Amino acid sequence: MFKGSMVALVTPMNSDGELDWDALEQLVEFHIDGGTDAIVAMGTTGESATLNEKEHCAVIQRVIKCVAGRVPVIAGTGANSTQEAIDLTRCAKEQGADAALLVTPYYNKPTQEGLYLHYKAVAEAVDIPQILYNVPGRTACDMLPETIGRLSSIENIIGVKEATGELDRLDSIKKVSVDGFEIYSGDDSTCTEFILQGGDGTISVTANIEPAQMHKMCEAAMAGDRELAEQLNSSLKPLHRDLFLEANPIPVKWALFEMGKIKDGIRLPLTRLSKQYRLTLNEAIASANKD
Repeated sequence: MFKGSMVALVTPMNSDGELDWDALEQLVEFHIDGGTDAIVAMGTTGESATLNEKEHCAVIQRVIKCVAGRVPVIAGTGANSTQEAIDLTRCAKEQGADAALLVTPYYNKPTQEGLYLHYKAVAEAVDIPQILYNVPGRTACDMLPETIGRLSSIENIIGVKEATGELDRLDSIKKVSVDGFEIYSGDDSTCTEFILQGGDGTISVTANIEPAQMHKMCEAAMAGDRELAEQLNSSLKPLHRDLFLEANPIPVKWALFEMGKIKDGIRLPLTRLSKQYRLTLNEAIASANKD
């Protein structure tokens, strides 16, 4: 259902942490103009963990309204409480999202059976296409390929965002999943190779900064053009690396601030990018822009 470069959109804020709706609308247009293939609102990069439920739903609603059907909108609706995940997913469906992206329950450290039952409960409660999201580096919970395979047989669970950065996971998931189950990279540093090996696209942090370049790279990789895909990815490598100098979304929000796209607002416990990293990040932005 979804292919290519899908941006994990930041949530712009004023310096006091209040939501900046004008900047959000401008970011949506930036991505439409740049060829972004789908927009993910309220994922990890969107600071889903620092917004309350009312704000969370309001951001999803505003993004959907601004996009106006021009590209798909995928709403981040994961939570470490199954009921909260159901509530957020219902909100996404009511607002007209094309799909929901649900991170594995964090902090709780559920068993594989607990993960299966969690996602099964959300899928049965809300009739909307749902994408699993495995990022053990942030959640302390690794959803194994066998569990993903079990979940792939549930009709409205249509794919997974795999963010371990382990390329062999792609083949492992394919072997145990139903035909047509989509597998997206959640790791910018390895996403080019991931797609060349048969992945369906990427849900990207780097795309916040370079939407056009990421779109072109994904397009080339999905067409099997290794030479072009690697060439396009070459100038993006410093961004792939340096957008994680501190915890995401600290660096990407600072980069967008430096580009004049958003104000410098971010919510505690997240902080603005430390001064010692700012020159390095600016050099990475310049490296990507030179091409």
